Amino acid sequence: MRRMLFLILTATFSLMVTFQGAAHPRSISSAFSSAGEFRRLPAEVYRQKMIAAWLGQMFGVSYGQPTEFRYLGRMIPEAELPPIHPGMINEAFEQDDLYVEMTFLRTLDTYGLDVSAAQAGIDFANSEYQLWFANLAARDNLRAGIAPPDSGHPVFSAYSDDIDFQIEADFAGLISPGMPNRAITLGETFGGIMNYGDGLYAGQFVACMYAESFFETDPLTIVRAGLDCIPAESQYAEAIRNVITWWQEAPTDWQATWTRINDQYNNNPAYRQYSSNEAAGTPRAFNIDAKINGAFVVMGLLYGGGDLLTSMTIAMRSGQDSDCNPATVGGILAAAFGDEELVNTFTAELDTIALFSYTDYRFDDLIAVTERLARQSIVAAGGAIEIDSAGNEIFLIPLQSPEPSPFVQSWNPGPIMGSYYTDAEMSQIHFDAPRSFTHDVARFAPGWAAIDCVQDDLFGLYPALLGRSDVLLTQPLDKTSPCRLMTQVQLTGASPSLHISVGHYPDGEWQFSVLIDGQPISEMLIGSETTQNGWVDLSFDLSAFAGQTVLIELLNQDDGGMWNNGYWAGIALGSS
Repeated sequence: MRRMLFLILTATFSLMVTFQGAAHPRSISSAFSSAGEFRRLPAEVYRQKMIAAWLGQMFGVSYGQPTEFRYLGRMIPEAELPPIHPGMINEAFEQDDLYVEMTFLRTLDTYGLDVSAAQAGIDFANSEYQLWFANLAARDNLRAGIAPPDSGHPVFSAYSDDIDFQIEADFAGLISPGMPNRAITLGETFGGIMNYGDGLYAGQFVACMYAESFFETDPLTIVRAGLDCIPAESQYAEAIRNVITWWQEAPTDWQATWTRINDQYNNNPAYRQYSSNEAAGTPRAFNIDAKINGAFVVMGLLYGGGDLLTSMTIAMRSGQDSDCNPATVGGILAAAFGDEELVNTFTAELDTIALFSYTDYRFDDLIAVTERLARQSIVAAGGAIEIDSAGNEIFLIPLQSPEPSPFVQSWNPGPIMGSYYTDAEMSQIHFDAPRSFTHDVARFAPGWAAIDCVQDDLFGLYPALLGRSDVLLTQPLDKTSPCRLMTQVQLTGASPSLHISVGHYPDGEWQFSVLIDGQPISEMLIGSETTQNGWVDLSFDLSAFAGQTVLIELLNQDDGGMWNNGYWAGIALGSS
């Protein structure tokens, strides 16, 4: 039925989109207008734009999928563009760009618009699909008991500036027509699960562009509406402003702007301090940082001239995450112009029976839940749904001035919140996995995380070892990568201190170090000559750092011998 309805809708429009971006008329619909403190949006206009947005996103990701991460730091030649064919859109049913955000829709539909980030994290932790980068790190953290927002905090994740929430934020804008603050709040609830700083702002930027696209067709105005939703001092906002400036300086030469984006946000280490760099273990050419990929999205929107296929193609030809970026462009532009932009080449063979992978949503179900949540959002924000004289529903949407989230940076983050799941909450998380080393670390030393440690069934928290109770057993990842226990904390009191009990295997030894903000303050060998009965209790005066927020790292490092396991019987911070 949906397919038949859509074909009827699209058949009523004669506007065609071509790869060359042929000019065609653009006019803002007269169906909505501002009146008083509300914007008026006919429910049917909302519905058509929302359907178009999902279809645009689906086509965009399907169009770009063959090119994903195959063109790193270089443009895709026009001759190597993937061919378009009827039915291509159905490849989106298997794409993480779609099914991950449907997890969030399900959570909202089940628990309501004010669902807690903790519950959203539980639902995400129970997902079964394959994940990468920020999403994967966050799900591992959640399953280990680290609740949002710490699940996406840089102390616990090396990927918090990655693109993940940027490609999953579409839903937040689609259920928030004309309501930027609802889109921002949804970002804090769901985007904070896996991202922080620029990674979070990326999703809020995208969601706010969607929210504005229900009332605006000019791409620059839509981009600026997104900018209003994020901290102006962030590198992400700087990147978007730069693309606008470079477009204005070379309005017909997107390749010149691509070169400037690549130079600034791919080749300059200052703009990839917490994503896609050597520290994150990814090759320099590979760049999944939200900033560069967001810049490619905006470049597609501005240089495409409002033409759907041309805009998506520019975003895709920019390379890097070249399926996600045209999906974002396609969704936003399709929402702005509605069904008329989605000609039969894109949608004629849409499968309305297939389920999106890992969900129980078919296309009709997706449309229904999105509209249901949008209606709830409008009323919750102080709006209303009225009936006009012709019997048509009109959404009355309150005007909102965007209130961005606080400004933070992943490479210089604020303190962690100490958010951990209770035992009752952990009982709601179900997955098949071996013993969780990360969870054991969190139980042993709340607020601490482990990086570069061997994680298998042998290592973790034991009720008793070598005569001590509640002992954490660690192992360096390899001979050059120490196991690091770390926390970021504000040191209070005039004389803060650190107290640690460490031990060693009877026939082994290992190198122990304490680092504050990357600088060592103590190093010693933990072995038979430095311990008594295998253990030593150490205290460190941190008065020099009183009142500061510092990163503390404790290293269990291979000293070149055998049995270099770290034994930890206590880690505590004190103050006086």
